[in-house]
Amino acid sequence: MRFWITIFLLSTMVVSCDYFRAPKKPKAIARVGENYLFQDDIIDLVPKGTSKKDSIAIVKSFIDRWATQKLLFEAAQRNIGKDKVSEFSALIDQYKVDLYTKDYIESLVIRQIDTVVTEVQIEAYYAKNKQYFKNSSELVKLRYINLVKENPKFAKIKSKFSSFTKKDRKELEQLAVQFKSYAFNDSIWVDINQVYEKIPFINLENKQKYISSGMNFQYPDSTTVWLVKVNNVLPKDSPTPLEFLKPTIKQIIINNRKLDLINTIEKEITNDAIKDNKYEIYK
Repeated sequence: MRFWITIFLLSTMVVSCDYFRAPKKPKAIARVGENYLFQDDIIDLVPKGTSKKDSIAIVKSFIDRWATQKLLFEAAQRNIGKDKVSEFSALIDQYKVDLYTKDYIESLVIRQIDTVVTEVQIEAYYAKNKQYFKNSSELVKLRYINLVKENPKFAKIKSKFSSFTKKDRKELEQLAVQFKSYAFNDSIWVDINQVYEKIPFINLENKQKYISSGMNFQYPDSTTVWLVKVNNVLPKDSPTPLEFLKPTIKQIIINNRKLDLINTIEKEITNDAIKDNKYEIYK
């Protein structure tokens, strides 16, 4: 029994020593006035695998930048007038309010917002606002293939590209690994600027030569051949087709729901505060 009492007392003494031991102070690596930069502040600063030379440069640059900011801030506090200090304090207070409320409202909106938008809703919005949707540039429906000139199946590929039945398209998709680039979905409207990016020999200056409804042509460059079929072209400032606008309209509908929900949340919070006698206007 005496043995266990001794063990208990010893363990209690160890725990007591740990309890009364002063906490380990963080190691400072730089000081500006009363401000300290600690080792813990730069613990994740240098990416893993960085050489010793680059690590030293990164840490030194960070410390110098930290010190410069602190010194400038202290100088500003000493030299900026009282009016500016008051103005900045008001701005800081307002920013804090905006930051907190924005984050809180966004979290409420994320939990409550309905993000499901049906085709019927999209079509209804388009029909109501169609007059406001105009093309900022031409829209094009086309397909193309870019392949090397020496491709042994060139004649077959060209023939299937021209006829482009369901069977032809399937066979071309199976051969697509041989193409440098291609696009087969010619029922989708694309902006003319995307055409310039994907088919580099077509540009703003020569587009009239290549981009016209029904055009089907072959264009050789130094090492490859382009096969291009333009199905349709919609001029600039024409009413934008619904299928081109669907993603945009969906996002507009969701954004409108967010605005409505935010207004509802703000009104509910205000009304609840009035009911609970937390908010009142003195006359």
